[in-house]
Amino acid sequence: MSVSPFADWMAATQARVETALARHLPGNDCIPARLHDAMRYATLGGGKRVRPLLAFAAGELTGAAAEQLDIVACAVELIHAYSLVHDDLPCMDDDVLRRGRPTCHVEFDEPTALLVGDSLQTLAFELLASQPLGNPAGQLEMITLLAHASGSRGMAGGQAIDLGSVGKALNQPELELMHALKTGALIRAAVLLGALAGQPLSAAERSNLDRFAKRAGLLFQVVDDILDCTASTATLGKTAGKDEAAAKPTYVSLLGLDAARQYADELRADALDALAIFDERAARLTQLADFICHRQF
Repeated sequence: MSVSPFADWMAATQARVETALARHLPGNDCIPARLHDAMRYATLGGGKRVRPLLAFAAGELTGAAAEQLDIVACAVELIHAYSLVHDDLPCMDDDVLRRGRPTCHVEFDEPTALLVGDSLQTLAFELLASQPLGNPAGQLEMITLLAHASGSRGMAGGQAIDLGSVGKALNQPELELMHALKTGALIRAAVLLGALAGQPLSAAERSNLDRFAKRAGLLFQVVDDILDCTASTATLGKTAGKDEAAAKPTYVSLLGLDAARQYADELRADALDALAIFDERAARLTQLADFICHRQF
């Protein structure tokens, strides 16, 4: 069976996820219209959709149906979108630009943005719980995984550590723990949820896929730190240099730019090594690891 070029697959998957998100988000003709308009503003029409791409690639690995991957990808992306809306609030990172346009609280207002985040989060779990996703035990595991990745022992906990670390010098293990929670937990969840939508993996296969997911999550953050100090605001679609200006610990501030780039290469190699057990079935995950490592925005 021929495999389409990665760029074509990525564009087609991104378009599919956009359509699915638009379908599952409440319309702005539904009361309360302004809140639903803000939810759609914060979610649609932007972003690389890395987490949905990872979910679809992992689902291809296990032969998952595309219709089930639509639900998994939407759930993960809704959690991601909610986290961006809340991260941008003045009480958090206080940013005014996201995905090349005004952040949600700037375009609407702070109370609306807070409710947008709350509503996107709950919609993610409503989708996972209400749509047919195979056997009930597997569906319950998906819900549990996403909840864990989103909460105090995952993304929210990582953000709490991040806020408490401003102006402090963290060592590398401390920095990696923070980002394993803040960024890596949801990326790991995207991979595992996508795989769970298909046929069961052996214990060895699941262990290797988990290792890949953790390396990919850390790789994403290291590259993000590199881009924060090397790319422009126009390229990134968000305020460049924000972390340095806020005295936040990053891999560049800890290791230096050249060493951070070398570390990214090492993480990519480790991620790809974890996929070797799957042979050509992991082609899309391999391509995504390369994309994450070498992306320019």
